[in-house]
Order: sequence, then structure tokens, then C-alpha cells
Amino acid sequence: MLISARRLRRCQFFQLLTSCFVLSLMALLVQEDNSLINHVKSYSYRYLINSYDFVNDSLSVPRDRPDGAPSYRYLINNRDKCQNEDVLLLLFVKTSPENRRRRNAIRKTWGNEDYIRSQYAANIKVVFALGIEADPVKSHQTQKDLVIENKRFNDLIQQDFKDTFHNLTLKLLLQFGWVNSYCPSAKFIMSADDDIFVHTPNLVSYLKSLPIETQDFWIGRVHRGSPPIRSKTSKYYVPYEMYPWSSYPDYTAGAAYVVSKDVAAKVYEASQTLNTSLYIDDVFMGICANKMGVVPQYHVYFAGEGKAPYHPCIYNKMITSHGHLDDLDYLWRQATDPNVKSLSAGVLGGAYCLLQRETWEARMAHQLLFGLWLEKKQYFQNYSTSVVCKPFQMSYRYGICYLETNFPKSSELWKGYLPQSPF
Repeated sequence: MLISARRLRRCQFFQLLTSCFVLSLMALLVQEDNSLINHVKSYSYRYLINSYDFVNDSLSVPRDRPDGAPSYRYLINNRDKCQNEDVLLLLFVKTSPENRRRRNAIRKTWGNEDYIRSQYAANIKVVFALGIEADPVKSHQTQKDLVIENKRFNDLIQQDFKDTFHNLTLKLLLQFGWVNSYCPSAKFIMSADDDIFVHTPNLVSYLKSLPIETQDFWIGRVHRGSPPIRSKTSKYYVPYEMYPWSSYPDYTAGAAYVVSKDVAAKVYEASQTLNTSLYIDDVFMGICANKMGVVPQYHVYFAGEGKAPYHPCIYNKMITSHGHLDDLDYLWRQATDPNVKSLSAGVLGGAYCLLQRETWEARMAHQLLFGLWLEKKQYFQNYSTSVVCKPFQMSYRYGICYLETNFPKSSELWKGYLPQSPF
């Protein structure tokens, strides 16, 4: 009996010793993993290069060069929109002349200035940026309709360039030029497409929570190290003559992003000395910001080009969701209904949303790996080289994924960012 007791104590001692050793080893590995991940995350990963100074130098042009920032005449302008007011947010909606229904839907929902002022004590200004109708047959009547529309709402900003996909960079210049001239005191500036939903109450609450005089602020869905599309069948095709390098500087999806007023001023300044022939506006924005030393910050509740789930757990956190044309009224009611928000409140609501988040992450993992594989394959195809990509490490904790490829060597590591859960 005594021997059995001694053996039992000895076994317990070895179990305790083994447990302590395993825990110590795990703590050491976690610490090493943290240091590695923090090192990787602290430094913007590039596919081939780590500095874009030579890109900035190559694209820079003298201010008097014709391929520099062009100047277009204002056909419709509301220069007194800000009137030296204390504006928290100036919200530009990129629209096309024919999209009046979209503009009206936005005015009634997330672009409702009066609602935000009365419910959240915040002064926001919403304006629509556009060019002229590209179809000469429709242009005269469309312009008359725009003038009438502006007389009613006083929120259109129009210059006399053709409103086409390949002139999106001109629309970007319109926005930052107008801010510089007519609303330089706005604390934050947002650029958004007219087919997205913006949860304005959440956005305003978030911006009001930031420190006074926040600087170098640029948030959205960040694209890091994205390669130019070289396929001539794509509308995003960029020839080597226009951009010969292998990857773009970091930029945010053009669907929606927010910058502080100092960043808006810096981007405008940079745009005056850069070649504006690159017609992908969000990439051009990234080049301008990179020249001025501004780095975009990833924000999980900006959906970028994606659509946020229709779910009660999302409405108390989401900021933007892309691809909404006919459901703005429904989304606005859900987003502003206190009963809907209460579903995710409290202990039970938190547990419910946690379960939804885990389910969403598992589903997105499969979509992400396929998307990353396609992206890397597209990159290597630019060099007419076959490639096989396979994931070997994935972590939602850090929001990144690593891929191993067979080019240029099997140990080459490629990092992609996991879409973080919106719940």
C-alpha cells in the first residue's frame, strides 16, 4: 500500500513536471511567433520590391507639363456648401449623370444630413461628384436634368470631362481639388461609390471617438502589393507603357475610404506633380499617398468591394457594404432600428454573435485560399511561368495567410491578408 502511494505521488510529480515543461515551451513558441508576426506586420510586404521611391520619381512631372494634373471647368458647383462651418465629415459620392435614382435613394437614407445632425449632433456634408454624359445624343437633355436636380438639392459637383470608367482618376482629382478650394476645414473626407451602403451613424460615432486633430489617417479595405492586370480582356488592364513595375503601392479599395484633412491636402499636392494617365483611381490615390509618406490602415468594417452579410450581428459595427442598389431602404431601417441592435447586446447576444463569427470565418477560409491562389497565379502568368500555390499556414488571430510556391524557388513565401470577420 505504501509502495503504491509512493508510485502515485511519483507519477503525479512527473505529470506536473511534464505539464510545466509543455506550458513553458508553448509560451516560448507563442512569444517567438508573436515576434515573427509583428515583424512581418510592421513592414508592408511587397511581391518583389520594398521601396516605391523610384516609382514616384518616374511618374513625377513638372507642374506645367500637359500630362500632369489637368484642369477642368466646373459646370455645376456648390461652393458655399461648407460655408466656413465646423464640418466633421465631407462625404463625396462618385456618381454618373444618369444615376439619379441612386442619388435620391442615398439622400433619403445614409446620405441624410438632417438625420445625422438631429440624432448624432454631427455636421456632415454630402455631395455627388460627376462628369458629363459621354453619349452625345443624351448629353444635352441629361445636362438640363442635372441642373434642375441641383436647383432642388444643391449637392452636385460637376466638371466638364466625360464621365467614363477611364476618367475615374479625373473624378478623384475633382474631389480633392474641391476640398482644397471650398471645404479645407472638414476634419474628415470620405469617397464612396453610389452602389454601396454606408452605415453613417456608426461611421460618425467612430470619427467622433478619434483624438482631436487626428493626422495621417487613411482607412478602408487595404490592397497590399497588388500586381497590375496585364490581360487585355480586363477592364482593369494596365499596359507596361503606363505602369511597368510588378506591383502597386498599398491602396484602399475605391468603393469607400476615409482620410483626415491633412491627408486630403497631401494627396492633392502630390496629384499636381504626378502623371495622371493611370486611370485606376484607387491605385493613383495609393501612388499619391505613397509619395507623401502616408500609409493606409486596414479597417475590418469596411467591406471594400465585398458585401457584408445580412445579419443583426453586423448592424452595430458595420461601416460600408458594397453592391446595394435596391435594398438601401431596408438596410437603413435595419441599421437605425434600436430593436435590431438590441439583438446583439448583452451576454446572450454576444454569445450568439460569437457563434456566427466562427461560422463566417470557417466559410471565408475556403473562399480566401481559392482567391489567393488565383491572385498569385495571375501574378506569375504575367511572366509566362507556371505556378502551384498551396497554403501551409493560416491564422485568423493575425489575419494573414502564407502560401508556398514553386517559383522562383520552393521556399518563396507569399503573404495574403485574411478577411477578418465583420461580426
